[in-house]
Amino acid sequence: MSDYYEMLGVERRATQEELKRAYRKLARKHHPDANPGDPNAESRFKELNKAYETLSDPERRSLYDRFGTDDPKKVQMSDPFADGLSSLFETFFGAAAPFVDMTGSRSATPRGEDIEGYVDLELKDAVFGVKKDVKVRTAIACGSCGGSGAQSGMSPVRCSTCSGTGQVRQVRQSLLGRMVSTSVCDDCEGFGEKIEQPCSSCKGYGRSIEDVTYPVEVPAGVENGTKLRLTGKGAVGPRGGPSGDLYVHLRVRPHPYLHREGNNLVHEMHIPFTQAALGVERDYETLDGTVSITVKSGTETGKELKLPGKGVPYIRGRGRGDLLIRFVVDVPDDLTAEQAQLIRELAELRGEDVAPPSRDGLLKKLRSALT
Repeated sequence: MSDYYEMLGVERRATQEELKRAYRKLARKHHPDANPGDPNAESRFKELNKAYETLSDPERRSLYDRFGTDDPKKVQMSDPFADGLSSLFETFFGAAAPFVDMTGSRSATPRGEDIEGYVDLELKDAVFGVKKDVKVRTAIACGSCGGSGAQSGMSPVRCSTCSGTGQVRQVRQSLLGRMVSTSVCDDCEGFGEKIEQPCSSCKGYGRSIEDVTYPVEVPAGVENGTKLRLTGKGAVGPRGGPSGDLYVHLRVRPHPYLHREGNNLVHEMHIPFTQAALGVERDYETLDGTVSITVKSGTETGKELKLPGKGVPYIRGRGRGDLLIRFVVDVPDDLTAEQAQLIRELAELRGEDVAPPSRDGLLKKLRSALT
C-alpha cells in the first residue's frame, strides 16, 4: 500500500489546511473527467480520496500514524501486545497481570486520542511571549446526546453478556491446569454497556468531528520547534470518555536580519568601508525599540557590538541574553572613475601602493566617447 503522505505530497506533520490544499490540487489533476483517455484515472482518484479521508480524520490519522492502517481489525493484528501481557498471566494463573485492574473489568469510557496542532510565530512573539489561537480538527462530545451515544431520553444499559466488564472469559482444563482466556465482548465492543437506540447524529459513538479553536499561552523565550502540551484539549473519548491531550508545535518564522544563538540574538550587519574607516552614529531597531549605536572608526569585519539584555529571556531563570551586532565591511566593486581616483589620491597620501588604472576601463571610456 502506498504511503498516504507521499501520495498527497505532504510531510507527516502537515496541518489540516495543508492536507486540504494538497488534496484539492491533486484531485483536480487526477479526476477521471480531466483524464478521459486514462484507464487508471478512476482508481488513482479513489486512492487519493481514501488517503485524504483517512488523514483528515484525527482518530483515523492517529491509527494510521501508529500502525500504517486505520482498519481496526488490521490494527489489532499489527499490535500483538495490546492485551498480550494480561492474557498471558490470565492463561496460566487465572489472574490479571500486574498493574491491570484486578477485577478484570474494562473501562467503559476509554480515553480520547492525543492530537497535534501548529502555531506560527514571529521572532518577537517567541522572545516576549504571546497569546495565540490554535485551530485543530478533533472529536468533541456529540451535541445531540451529550456524549452518551444514546438517543435522546434513553440511556445505555449494562451488557448482559459480559455483566458490564467488557470482557468475556473462557475457562478450560488442560495438562497444565486450569486455563483462562479473555477476549473483548463482541456484544458491547468492550464498553460494558450496550446502546439499544443509538443517537442518530453520532451513530452511538458519542462524539463528532469538528474544527475547534483553543487559546494558547506562548511563554517568553520559546524556540522554534518547542512543543506545548494542553492537557485535556485532545479528542474526547467515545461515549463520554476523558479527553486526550493537545500538543502544540511552535514554528518561528525567520526574522529579516536577526537570528538566534542560544539566548543571544545576532545581526550580521553590513556597513560600507567608508563608515568602517571613519565611524558613524545611527539609529538601530531592536525588538524592544529604537536605540542609538556607534560604529567606531577602524571597525573591521568580525568586530562585535554588544547590546546587553536585548536578547532572549531565559525560560528557567532570570534575565535575558544579549543582542550582538557583528559587522561585515563591504568593499565596493563598482567604483566610478572619479571615485577610484579619490581613493588613489588617499592611497598616495598614506604612502600605500595600489594597482594602476585598468586599461580595459580606459578603452571602454574612449569607445563610448567616440560613439
